[in-house]
Order: sequence, then C-alpha cells, then structure tokens
Amino acid sequence: MSAAPEWATGALPAAAQELLARSRTTTTPCGDGVMVWRCWGEGQPVVLLHGGSGSWTHWVRNIPALLLAGRQVWAPDLPGFGDSASPHGGFDADAVLPPLALGLGEVLGPGPHEIVAFSFGSLVATLLAAEQPGLVSRLLLVGLPVLPLAHGRGIPLPSMRTTFSPEVRAAAHRANLAAIMIHEPAQINDDTIALQMTNAARDRMRSRRLVTTDACATTVRALQCDFECIWGEQDVLCRDRWAEVRAACNDNTLCARQTLIPDCGHWVQYENADAFNHLLTTWAGR
Repeated sequence: MSAAPEWATGALPAAAQELLARSRTTTTPCGDGVMVWRCWGEGQPVVLLHGGSGSWTHWVRNIPALLLAGRQVWAPDLPGFGDSASPHGGFDADAVLPPLALGLGEVLGPGPHEIVAFSFGSLVATLLAAEQPGLVSRLLLVGLPVLPLAHGRGIPLPSMRTTFSPEVRAAAHRANLAAIMIHEPAQINDDTIALQMTNAARDRMRSRRLVTTDACATTVRALQCDFECIWGEQDVLCRDRWAEVRAACNDNTLCARQTLIPDCGHWVQYENADAFNHLLTTWAGR
C-alpha cells in the first residue's frame, strides 16, 4: 500500500523538509512574539519575501539555485504568516513594515539589501523601499499587484472550514490553486497541495485590502532603487491587462526590465522553476 500524501499527514513535502533541515533559524521581535528568519549558505545575502497565504516555502524550488550561484539566502516568514507572530497595527502590508525593517537591521545590518519578493511580498517590498530607501539596494518583483484588484484575494475563493474532511479540503485547495496560482493543472500535485494547505492554515493576515487600491502603483512611482519585474504570462491577476501593467511600471524610469514567462500563472517561480531560476540567478549575478 502506498504512503499517504503529505497533505493527508500535515507534513511538508520532502524537498521542503530537506531544505528546512539545512537551514539556520534566527528570530527578531514581532508583535507579541517573534518573526522567524531562515538562512542558507554563505556569500552576498539576498532576501526572499513570500506571497499572501504563504511562507518561506513559496521559494522551495528557487533557494537551491541561488545557493548554487554562490548567494546566501534569507527567507523569513512574514509577520502574520507561517511561524511568525502577527504584527501590531493591522492585517495588511503596511503593518508588516515595522517588524520587517527591524528584523532586516538585526539579521543583516543597516543595508542596503537586495530583495526578491512575490505577490503580497512584492507590495510589502515596494512599500519598504519607498518608505526607507536606505534599506533596499534593488528589487526583483514577482507577480507584482501593480493594478488594483477587484477583491482582496484577487478572485473570490471558497471557504476552507476545518470541519471539512482532509480529502474535501485537498480538493478545494487544488481548485483554488488552479484558479489563482497555477496555470497548468498538471503542475498541481500532492506536494503542491501539501504546501498550500500548510501555508493557508497559518494565514492570520486575512484583511488585506491595499491590493484593491492604487497603493502599489503609487509606491512603484516613488521607488528610488533599480527594480525588475517578472510575471507568468497567464497570471489571472494581470492577464489581458499587460499594456496597463507595463505602463504602470514604466511610470518609474528605474524599472530596468519586465519579463513574462509563457504558459505560467501567478506562482511562476514554482510552476516553471527552470525558466524563473535562469532569470533569478542572472539578476543575482549582476
């Protein structure tokens, strides 16, 4: 009889468990608890900020590529997600900034720092860079929600009540991944569902509304550091609006590149890790 899938046992997939075992953990103050930072490797550091309803595991297929490129990787669980405590002051990207800035200073010094950020994390990163430009040297923004979304989550998704059986919840998570995160259904396997179920269950930042405003576009215009952007071409949050997306980013002449990876959805760094990692390590090597 085959072993139960990870989503049925509550365990992380093997690739994530292996990375976790190799990591070094540091904590910094956050709310009434701590913000958890995980680090791999040596060399020039780069910071990875995950997306909404996520954790450091949003980068599970990308951390090894950065290590092979000779970079030290720092991947925190943002305040209110994963193993990190909720921040004081709210449940949106702006509430994340104080503990994130404090943590960056404690673990890496005054900066400036290189940051790669995904989705909600890319909104956090742009807000941080605009508010404290001395902290950030350059940005690689993935799935940047530069256009206002109609809903805080991008599209309406069904509830995940704990009263549902694991099988029903797994099926709902598969449907949600197909609706918003992954373009090609064949890319959604048991490991993908296990990551999503583990991360979503620990999301305490459920009142995110800044993405429904022009806060991201306004902040992008104010950036004083070089930045590049990557999206999956089939990202449902931007698809069919690429002219608007490019125009919003080009309002700031410091936007060096905008790249679309074909046949990929919102979680592009996971769905096509090979293509993304080529762009990532090229950026990291500049």
